[in-house]
Amino acid sequence: MLSPREVESGLAAVPYSLRHAGVSLWIKSGVDPAEAAARAGHSIAVLHRFYAKILKGGQKHSNDLISRALDEGSEP
Repeated sequence: MLSPREVESGLAAVPYSLRHAGVSLWIKSGVDPAEAAARAGHSIAVLHRFYAKILKGGQKHSNDLISRALDEGSEP
């Protein structure tokens, strides 16, 4: 438990910042958003609302994954 002085110092923001960094890392590492949300104790809607910038950043990676899957499906 933090003392009133520690709370006023900004130290109370650290656990949230670490949590945010952890969830951000999961998303950028390619963890499925539904899994990241479940591990963070969020709904997918909350995950999208608070981490939208991170989620939008993976379009090229997502396109590459889709192309690879389509290519594998077209092999004889």
